[in-house]
Amino acid sequence: MSVATGATNGQTLRAGVIGLGFTGNAHLEGYAALPDVQTVALAGLEDERRIELGATYGVPYLYRDWQELLARDDLDLISICTPNALHAPIAIAALEGGHHVLSEKPLARTSAEATAMVAAARGAGRVLQTVFNHRARGDVAVLKRHIDEGGLGRIYHAKASWMRRSGIPSLGSWFTNKDLAGGGPLIDLGVHMLDLALYLLGEPVAVTVSGATYAELGPRGRGNTLSAGIPKHLVGSAYEVEDLATAFIRFAGGATLTLEASWAVYGSAGDDFGVSLFGTDGGAELKILNYGWEDTLRLFTDVAGMPATVAPRVPRGEGHRRVVADFLAIVCGGDWADHHGEEGLRRTQIIDACYASARLGREVTIAEIAAEAEETVVSRERAT
Repeated sequence: MSVATGATNGQTLRAGVIGLGFTGNAHLEGYAALPDVQTVALAGLEDERRIELGATYGVPYLYRDWQELLARDDLDLISICTPNALHAPIAIAALEGGHHVLSEKPLARTSAEATAMVAAARGAGRVLQTVFNHRARGDVAVLKRHIDEGGLGRIYHAKASWMRRSGIPSLGSWFTNKDLAGGGPLIDLGVHMLDLALYLLGEPVAVTVSGATYAELGPRGRGNTLSAGIPKHLVGSAYEVEDLATAFIRFAGGATLTLEASWAVYGSAGDDFGVSLFGTDGGAELKILNYGWEDTLRLFTDVAGMPATVAPRVPRGEGHRRVVADFLAIVCGGDWADHHGEEGLRRTQIIDACYASARLGREVTIAEIAAEAEETVVSRERAT
């Protein structure tokens, strides 16, 4: 593809990946599985890890700084797999340089950052896509088809949660630093479950949010884990984010959603997430324990006037591989008008509203969050 024209012309696409953690490896693996793309550049701060991944995936050009990678003039695609604080600056620079961008979730720390990223994608006429890999689960695909075929009728309420008993990624790392991460489990795990709920509900328009956050365990050094594969990036900061968040979201048309996310809480959860849906003609429960994929879906209906539960057999799904493949399909398809990051922006606005509501102690409208973000972006543009 020519960066200048956006045309593929049957050529192999050239990708650059920024970030060396679990998600960086997942993007490299995703590109390696596709025949029409080659990862030619990789950037990240950890020298040994950068060399290791470069050798594993045959990446010829390795850089410590992401600016050096973006200085290349032969890249078509950029994957952003960095701490959240870098999503906006990298994406905006990449988009303005004519690249298509696949960014890990969340799209940004704030609605203002996400708004600026979407504006950059629209201005450049390039694709900006957020990674929501749990959509690519097999059980989610089965449930989505059941919903689309009318199996639940009109869904009027949903519950979504991701709860960990003891799963703070790493105390003192960028994950627990407010400036680097933007928040705690709500922006880290909750955004995944918010995305699943919105996806399954058919992208309803959020109107108001009422939220609360708590930091009861992390500040006392409890609930920590050193999960394998998670980049630590220790910054030595105090625990600055929540360890439990809850929210109630109202949508246009009357549907509602309750959302919960925790890194650490005294409860029965291990590392468990899921969605419950309540419809006029049926219900569904997706319950995933410790990243399992078998026996995770229950459908609730009536048979001969009696309550019945159906447990479909589901495939495993492809995760990041499917996300990367879908991103490439959008880029190669050439119709990018609806792929400038709007989905990621809508989710960021809701997360922003959750935090604002918790801070202000009142219900917050999405309209006021969007207006404040636009004002912030305009003010920054005037200042520069």
